[in-house]
Amino acid sequence: MKACNVQVWRRAYWQQWLRVAKSDGNMATLQPRQIYILPTVWGVLYAVMLILLLVGSINYSLSLGYFVTFLLASLGHTAMLHTWRNVVHLHISVLHAKPVFAGDCAQVTIHMLDTKNRARYAIAAKIEQNAEVSEPIAANQSGLFLLPFTTTKRGFCALPRITVYSEFPLSLLHAWAYAELSLPILVYPKPSGHQPLPALLIDARNSGNSRASRGDDDFDGHKNYQLGDAASRVDWKASSRGSGLYTKLYSGEGASDLWLDFALVNGELEARISQLALWVVDAHASQQRYGLKLPNLTLAPSDSQAHYHACMQALALL
Repeated sequence: MKACNVQVWRRAYWQQWLRVAKSDGNMATLQPRQIYILPTVWGVLYAVMLILLLVGSINYSLSLGYFVTFLLASLGHTAMLHTWRNVVHLHISVLHAKPVFAGDCAQVTIHMLDTKNRARYAIAAKIEQNAEVSEPIAANQSGLFLLPFTTTKRGFCALPRITVYSEFPLSLLHAWAYAELSLPILVYPKPSGHQPLPALLIDARNSGNSRASRGDDDFDGHKNYQLGDAASRVDWKASSRGSGLYTKLYSGEGASDLWLDFALVNGELEARISQLALWVVDAHASQQRYGLKLPNLTLAPSDSQAHYHACMQALALL
């Protein structure tokens, strides 16, 4: 564990001295002085082979040996130029990343654009030590890269440095650059816990009108549309008369709402948040109307997709 922390510290220490492409208006451009290039393992073997050929040609005075040695050396020099040109002047921007649960892998969508009328072959990108993604980019065209990024904790997570690199055309040299783009990734708390969903609590506003539930298929009138109501519950036929939007009610609905209250959960803060996240997931999966009560926020009951994400975001930022 200590060795792993030392490696992370060393990497962070050296990276602060590297030239990095900074985002300007959510776009970063890889400038020539920001490209680093080193030989790969094959490049080192290639250089050793050239040295041996040169030594052999000198010892035996082989004209053909000189010719082959300098021909291969010029080939390596040309490959260096093409590897560098394959990365330089790329425009990189980050589009979006869908929220995920803590510990899961987020998919960050990166957009790369060529503006130099050069086809870019075998362009690869990755975020820290996550898996790489490689795609070609046609001349004056763009490409989308879905980069995986493993999250660790809830809340807004800053996007780490993106590494863009290539070993085209001969895999003798590795050219790379770093780009820093601004994109806060929302990470939901990991759902976990052992407490079952709390019992349905009668809404005081509707307690006088409560009636036994006869199933979700029994139509029970209308109510005025409220922001967050599911689109599938909107009575478009009744609303088309021009008197406003109406939402369908079914027996049992409106009479009782499920309240997920922070005060009902025991334990430490993170354990309570994880338990509430599990309740939100279960209530949303069972299509119940539920509300969320937090120390600093109360979200009115609803069963919409937008309400689900609002509850998860509130828990992530608590």
